[in-house]
Amino acid sequence: MSDISLKQRLLSGSPLFSIEFFPPKTDASAEQLLRTAEALKAYAPDFASITYGAGGSTRSRTLKYARHLREDYGYAVMPHLTCVGHSRDELRGIIAEFRDAGLGQIMALRGDPPKGESNFKPHPDGLHYANELVNLIHETYPECTVGVAGYPEMHPEAPTADADLVNLKRKVDSGAHFVTTQLFFDNEKYFSFVKRAREAGIKIPILPGLMCISSREQALRFCDMCGTTIPSELEQRLLSAANDAKAVEAVGTSWVFEQARELLDRGAPGIHLYILNRKGPAVELMKQLKNAGYYQA
Repeated sequence: MSDISLKQRLLSGSPLFSIEFFPPKTDASAEQLLRTAEALKAYAPDFASITYGAGGSTRSRTLKYARHLREDYGYAVMPHLTCVGHSRDELRGIIAEFRDAGLGQIMALRGDPPKGESNFKPHPDGLHYANELVNLIHETYPECTVGVAGYPEMHPEAPTADADLVNLKRKVDSGAHFVTTQLFFDNEKYFSFVKRAREAGIKIPILPGLMCISSREQALRFCDMCGTTIPSELEQRLLSAANDAKAVEAVGTSWVFEQARELLDRGAPGIHLYILNRKGPAVELMKQLKNAGYYQA
């Protein structure tokens, strides 16, 4: 929520703090999102991303709550945009909507297939890959800061880790300004990924994506969906906490704090938190990081 641009922050060398929301579907979940936004505002995040459903299924809600977060809470907002279900002209129109709403950055993603479908199918006049979307954003909105996704444990659809890295390089060469990673729980996965990315000529910042676990079942579900592994030590801690929700949350917050501390100590450019619109774990984590001297809100 700084006055300087995200591009300037990326070049500043000081660690970024960013968070990710998803568009709410009900009045109750909308209230939850806004309460979380209010609580985290005190920690001055550099930006908040907000996701975009397959085929534009949350298009109006993404823009509505992106505006809320920007206009009512002062966040620099990075809406997600995917290729799924849109023609090139439709994508240009959405990018123009984001520009006209004063949203200075976009997260460019290919996107997952709509619910119930297993394979990505491009629109007949659409885009096949995220690097094409990066190009389209630059054509439509040249001054926009563009983020793209990276996968420390490989994209689930990639045939090999090397092929996945080639795809990331295409996105970077198309003009991405930084990479945000898929969530991970083992920092060595991130450090190995960054090393391989640098060797492949990818020089832009790679922002690690972290998630505070609030239930073991939730963690397993996300890991299965994303192709992420849970370290055995974390698995044992979660099993020991059993069905005690507060104990599970404490385990999750403790684990991600240690992750964040090591990442920042070893030169990561910041942290991006997948918060699932929940304020408790995110506020506790930021409080701990602030007390440890990692952020000055």
